[in-house]
Amino acid sequence: EMDDEDCERRRMECLDEMSNLEKQFTDLKDQLYKERLSQVDAKLQEVIAGKAPEYLEPLAALQENMQIRTKVAGIYRELCLESVKNKYECEIQASRQHCESEKLLLYDTVQSELEEKIRRLEEDRHSIDITSELWNDELQSRKKRKDPFSPDKKKPFSLTFPRPYIVYMLQDLDILEDWTTIRKAMATLGPHRVKPEPPVKLEKHLHSARSEEGRLYYDGEWYGRGQTICIDKKDECPTSAIITTINHDEVWFKRPDGSKSKLYISQLQKGKYSIKHNHN
Repeated sequence: EMDDEDCERRRMECLDEMSNLEKQFTDLKDQLYKERLSQVDAKLQEVIAGKAPEYLEPLAALQENMQIRTKVAGIYRELCLESVKNKYECEIQASRQHCESEKLLLYDTVQSELEEKIRRLEEDRHSIDITSELWNDELQSRKKRKDPFSPDKKKPFSLTFPRPYIVYMLQDLDILEDWTTIRKAMATLGPHRVKPEPPVKLEKHLHSARSEEGRLYYDGEWYGRGQTICIDKKDECPTSAIITTINHDEVWFKRPDGSKSKLYISQLQKGKYSIKHNHN
């Protein structure tokens, strides 16, 4: 048992000891803070100088990663350039092929139109009896050079009747053209012909081809829009295409390279081109 004085003394000793401990803890804490601060300052100076291992190791990893990505980017760039070059060459080749195809189609179209005109001229020559005197007189009159100082001028030919009178102001070629049209109409509508006409040579078609209601009939088979066909021409390799449009006298198709062209039904009839179903 302790009396009050001993207790008070003991309490005072404990308080003094606690004060000492707190002072020591504070001193140690300040000392630790100063040491840590000096260490951080030293590391910062090493980082600024570029000598700290904590800075050099991640920097080396970043530089290695940069080199790898730069190398990969260079390879990707070369591949992109090669792809663009190949695409450009493909576009050039497709444009040339499309141009050649359009040239051939245009040549065939012009040839067909000229043949049609020649055929019509042959029909007109065989079906109409025209004397060559008017043509020769007209050509000779055109070939003659007129004197600009000559006071004579061609007067219109007139026929005078008691009343009224008619003045003919037409040229000889206009009269001849009207007369030819009347003769053709009379020969077509008249029940009997005065002069038998020679038979007209009609162009024979080697193949049967026609369009009906948006479909194409060719040599016993029907072709529709969206079907894949094989187009064949003499002295050329067959090509595959897809039918896009079928009109009255032409068929549009698309090639695998995306270019579009057309075929005339008259070309199929004459055998210049041939088509068949492509089941591949």
